[in-house]
This record gives sequence, C-alpha cells and structure tokens, in this order.
Amino acid sequence: MKRKEFDYYIFIDYSENLIGYNIIEREKVPELLLRISRFRHYRSSRDRKIYLKNAWKTISRENIKSYFLRFKIKEKNKNMEIYLDVFEFLKKHDNCIVFISVDNHEYSNFRKMVDIINGEKIVVKKESELREGTAEYQMSLVLDTMLNIERLRRNG
Repeated sequence: MKRKEFDYYIFIDYSENLIGYNIIEREKVPELLLRISRFRHYRSSRDRKIYLKNAWKTISRENIKSYFLRFKIKEKNKNMEIYLDVFEFLKKHDNCIVFISVDNHEYSNFRKMVDIINGEKIVVKKESELREGTAEYQMSLVLDTMLNIERLRRNG
C-alpha cells in the first residue's frame, strides 16, 4: 500500500503551561527530516539538560524554524488563539490533504472542532498514535523539544 501524501503537517502539543503549534509543507519534509534525525523524545533522554542544549544548538545552526510555514508558542490559557490560527489555516486550505497530530488530552475536543468545519481531507491523530520511526513521529519531536526549551527558559 502506498503511503498517503499530505500537503501539510500540523503539530499541536503542550508542555506544562505552554501550548505550541507548527505547520510544515510537504516539500520541506525531506530536508527537515535530515536536519532533525538526532531528535528524540525529551522524557527518554538520560541527561535532559544536555539534550536540550544540543537540540537548541541544532535548531539554531540548522535554522529549523525556517522549515515551518507557521510556528507559535503561547501560554496554555491562550490555547484558543492557537486553535483559531489552525482553523483559519484549514479554512484557507480546504482543498488540501492535511495531517494533524494533537496532544492526547486535547484530542477529543479538537476532533469535534475539525468535524464542525467538515474536515473530510483532514487526518487527526493523537500524539500517542504516532509510531516511532515514522516521519510524523520525528517531526512531532521538533515541537516537543522546542516547547521544553521554552518552558525551561521561562522557568529559569
């Protein structure tokens, strides 16, 4: 079976009191994956501070943010702003096939909202449904890592 090609990939994730999202165009995926091959899940890192320090160096050196069509991190209480950004994007790109990964805790609410906008071409997955080793899993680690870096930066 041929792997489904998505026009855009959207990742929405939380880290304690922060929420973030990014949008990646299909054309940028292969190049991004080459640059983030060493990223892993924050919780699986033995020395988390060193992992985040090295990840930040990679993000800066490789200009990872330039691969995102859109990117934002906000306080968790501003999650509606994030959702509105995503839904505005989905409305403008209603003829595109979109993959969305959402944090497990917000999946059911987000799924209902996507159904309202008639998301026939939108595939929504829980973060826990992403299989390790897939492009989607690897790309989700970028936002996870960036949220953890921002969380530590804000908390000192």
